[in-house]
Amino acid sequence: MMVSRRFLLGGVLAGLAGPALGEGLVVSPRPVARPSGGSAVAGAAEPGALIAAAKLGGVVGYAVAEARSGRILETMEGRTELPPASTAKAVTALYALERLGAGYRFVTQVVAAGALRGGVLEGDLVLIGTGDPELDTDRMGDLAARLAATGLRRVQGDFLYVDAALPALEEIAGDQPDHVGYNPAISGLNLNYNRVHFEWRRAEGGWGVAMDARGERFAPPVRMARMEVVRREAPLFTWRARGGAEEWTVASEALGKGGSRWLPVRNPGAYAAEVFQTLAAAQGIELPAPKRAARGPAGGQVLAEHRSDPLADILRRMLRWSTNLTAEVVGLTASGAGGLRASGGAMSDWARQRLGAEGRFVDHSGLGGESRISAEEMVRALVAAQGTQTGGQLKAVLRDLGMRGGDGEEIESPVQVIGKTGTLNFVSALVGYVQPPSGREMAFAIFCADAARRDRLSVAEREQPEGGKAWTRRARRLQGQLIARWAGLYA
Repeated sequence: MMVSRRFLLGGVLAGLAGPALGEGLVVSPRPVARPSGGSAVAGAAEPGALIAAAKLGGVVGYAVAEARSGRILETMEGRTELPPASTAKAVTALYALERLGAGYRFVTQVVAAGALRGGVLEGDLVLIGTGDPELDTDRMGDLAARLAATGLRRVQGDFLYVDAALPALEEIAGDQPDHVGYNPAISGLNLNYNRVHFEWRRAEGGWGVAMDARGERFAPPVRMARMEVVRREAPLFTWRARGGAEEWTVASEALGKGGSRWLPVRNPGAYAAEVFQTLAAAQGIELPAPKRAARGPAGGQVLAEHRSDPLADILRRMLRWSTNLTAEVVGLTASGAGGLRASGGAMSDWARQRLGAEGRFVDHSGLGGESRISAEEMVRALVAAQGTQTGGQLKAVLRDLGMRGGDGEEIESPVQVIGKTGTLNFVSALVGYVQPPSGREMAFAIFCADAARRDRLSVAEREQPEGGKAWTRRARRLQGQLIARWAGLYA
């Protein structure tokens, strides 16, 4: 067994998070109590005043409706189509649940094309993926251990990998920096969310660097991704593919004394196969260099396999952590389309036909800035979903956003808010359900977008644009104020 190396290092690059990867809870003031003599809420600010005070620029569109009847209770710019950002994942979850089922599992197999005699496979060994978005190094290590338990020690033929279950895509969106981990490649064989772990330490005369596929129990080194430290201030990273390897450079001025971060890999099938080869070697199995194959062997024998958790559990984590790879994998698996834009179109058609909601999705994660849907159409989808079997399943996997005070601290409240947040540069979205104890549940969507400000950003500015964090904080505060208003007025 390989022992994981743990370094507690800090640096300029350590811990950087992308705008569509980690998304915080909504900040909601406590709902104002309804006066006994009327339907208005004493002191409740008008939405126009709240929006003006937020100083977001661009457009704020929202709608809130009775969840049971679909009757719109309040709306503003509700028919304006805006980017949904990661709230598109709520539609993706509905789509995948209906098309695949809550119990669907992704399977990764190791298949023998030949006879196994005396520890020697007289033929090829094939690693076959079906797109499991949560396959990681530790699970891959367990798969190698199960293979070793069969007695296999050497392969006479080739070691092949098959990643054709999903289209091979180098990235989700083409307008993001090369080095951001929230814009991963996609294939039928994914590992560690298709990211490689880069670590550096200051050494005499320079820096020591390492690239590995780090898990909790295993940290196999990676050869196909390479890093060179270059004495410069900018750009922060460069990337190129050459000779089957992915070659990175990093600016020395950004490194400090040491640190680590995850970087994307653009050929995830080759990455996963190399890591499996290394983990198999640790189990005493000698495998040749991996080669890509278009399909698995006909009539091969399954020697070992890993089955993912049920889809419902995968979706719950997708909505909790807003993992873009998971969204694209489950969406592509549900549609069977040959490309991301075609798959997003298939989901758009499904939402129109099944939920009566008009929208235009170019992917399943919401990372693509060209996706558009209005607040009223998103609410229409949430209301209609309740009349389907998967509607209840969606609510079961949506995140409990809680209620928080104006200072950001969590407060006790009988009102529950479940939903999904979404963040792009100068785009902030929130959709879901307000569930008061009265039982008058509401479906809502809030989209805030300053598209012009977003479009002015250069690619290099898009990981951490100036003013972006403050803008997002103001947008989320506004969203919380609107939810508080509705809870007080309509619950």
